Amino acid sequence: MRIFCGRANPTTGSVEWLEEDEHYDYHQEIARSSYADMLHDKDRNMKYYQGIQAAVSRVKDRGQNALVLDIGTGTGLLSMMAVTAGADFCYAIEVFKPMADAAVKIVEKNGFSDKIKVINKHSTEVTVGPDGDMPCRANILITELFDTELIGEGALPSYEHAHRHLVQENCEAVPHRATIYAQLVESRRMWSWNKLFPIRVQTSHGEQVIVPPSEVEQCPGAPSVYDIQLNQVSPTDFTVLSNVLPMFSVDFSKQVSSSAACHIRQFEPLASGRAQVVLSWWDIEMDPEGKIKCTMAPFWAHSDPKELQWRDHWMQCVYFLPQEEPVIQGSAVFLVAHHDDYCVWYSLQRTSPEKNESIHPGRPVCDCQAHLLWNRPRFGEINDQDRTDQYIQALRTVSLLLGEPFFTTSLLPWHNLFFWYVRTAVDQHLGPGAVVMPQAASLYALVVEFRDLWRIRSPCGDCEGFDVHIMDDMIKRALDFRESKEAEPHPLWEYPCRGLSEPQQILTFDFRQPVPSQPVRAEGSIELRRPGKSHGVVLWMEYHLTQDSTVSTGLLKPAEDKGDCCWNPHCKQAVYFFSTTLDPSAPLGGSRTVSYTVEFHPHTGDITMDFTLSDTLEDEH
Repeated sequence: MRIFCGRANPTTGSVEWLEEDEHYDYHQEIARSSYADMLHDKDRNMKYYQGIQAAVSRVKDRGQNALVLDIGTGTGLLSMMAVTAGADFCYAIEVFKPMADAAVKIVEKNGFSDKIKVINKHSTEVTVGPDGDMPCRANILITELFDTELIGEGALPSYEHAHRHLVQENCEAVPHRATIYAQLVESRRMWSWNKLFPIRVQTSHGEQVIVPPSEVEQCPGAPSVYDIQLNQVSPTDFTVLSNVLPMFSVDFSKQVSSSAACHIRQFEPLASGRAQVVLSWWDIEMDPEGKIKCTMAPFWAHSDPKELQWRDHWMQCVYFLPQEEPVIQGSAVFLVAHHDDYCVWYSLQRTSPEKNESIHPGRPVCDCQAHLLWNRPRFGEINDQDRTDQYIQALRTVSLLLGEPFFTTSLLPWHNLFFWYVRTAVDQHLGPGAVVMPQAASLYALVVEFRDLWRIRSPCGDCEGFDVHIMDDMIKRALDFRESKEAEPHPLWEYPCRGLSEPQQILTFDFRQPVPSQPVRAEGSIELRRPGKSHGVVLWMEYHLTQDSTVSTGLLKPAEDKGDCCWNPHCKQAVYFFSTTLDPSAPLGGSRTVSYTVEFHPHTGDITMDFTLSDTLEDEH
């Protein structure tokens, strides 16, 4: 059966109805899932395995059967680990039906069907009793319900329900405990992701300053976390104002509460400055003794930076205080971590909250609308003085129709071509010789080798000795449905990569003319100039304000000798992965090129593309 799906086209601005397969949403969900990323996280896998082995041993040592409840089983990996460790039976809960169906097949293929029951329900719908999904309560609780913020995927309500209805009192839990840490910093760069700075313009009359509205200045900002790869932020971009503070812990082996709460830590600032930003992360201890630990700590807070694990499914958190607060070195203040059942936020108190009862449990709410309209990178882009100077330089000599272009609905770089459609709509109002700025845009491409990002599209095959090819095949089918020929947005300043080719201009869009009626097509090849593993192509837009002024949404400067790239931190670039079956460790030799076909479709505003990696081996003689 086919169905019609409505979508707002970010390029043309029009609402379109497309005919899709009835399983289109499932395909999208699977194709963009992080299952492969998690299974490539060997540190996570082995820590879970060790924790499960220890928990099963503790139950067996008490002379009990080991009955496991695995909430959010995914591929069934943790349940298979439990059975291998000696568990007598596992109940594996998975609410997403395509994944639950895959888990059934994976469990069967690995020979565990007699010991693992996959239940396709939300854990809060699971029943216990003679006629229920489980005949009795479990005595081992295994979960992996965590996001970058720890509790953002509903871990607390799920644990709360499980302890009340699905597991025995004081059961063994893997992980056993989680602790959230925080560090207070001053950072102009990170603060620029939350507040508008004055814009300085040099004119013939001296410097003029454009001041943001007071409503924006006084607004506490958006309450949501900004999750990033904090390891890619240079230590020179912030000043540490506090030690790393353990804010609160959750013991998963006991009854968990999802009620709102706050946790207070007194500290003496390490330096005087402006308290603006809280950096936060967590670790999980797989056993009661805390010997098996999996940490999200950034490199400067990691016990062994050489063992730093790359993760995209778990990163680190940036929280913004409602307003910046001056702090004085050595003068005690109180950092307060608030949380409800899904979110965490922070406030700073001058005196002990217990004494003056000044804790405000409610989440901060944006009342200026700017934080609801713009994301954090957009604030940073507006605050980028170098970018502002480029616009000012171009504006000095012309009278024109001006656009940035930037639109909140844009996901991929070329979605901002909406500017071209708007310019075309007002074409009849432009007089002869009217100047349009930007006057043109170019789509650029660069073949890259990623340090780590390739993991999210690389098949797993065998994971810790368990065959998960079925999941690989499921993801590949979902990608082949459509996604394999599409690019996806990523903020590449967080994901280091090397350029294996030189940047190549693929398409040019002339904003001085209306949108053409016919497609614009380009074919060609990109030569690879550096050795490496070709994982994909990065695409971005460069906007030509004038012949002499260009603003790039991608590379900010030529790649270094080794190909290391410096990406615009305020924009997401598009990544086209070559293949979900590409072996990232396979060496490439000889004459290497990437052939491409890229076509812009004016009617729909879409850009279709196909990049093919070829490797012609050189004659050994």
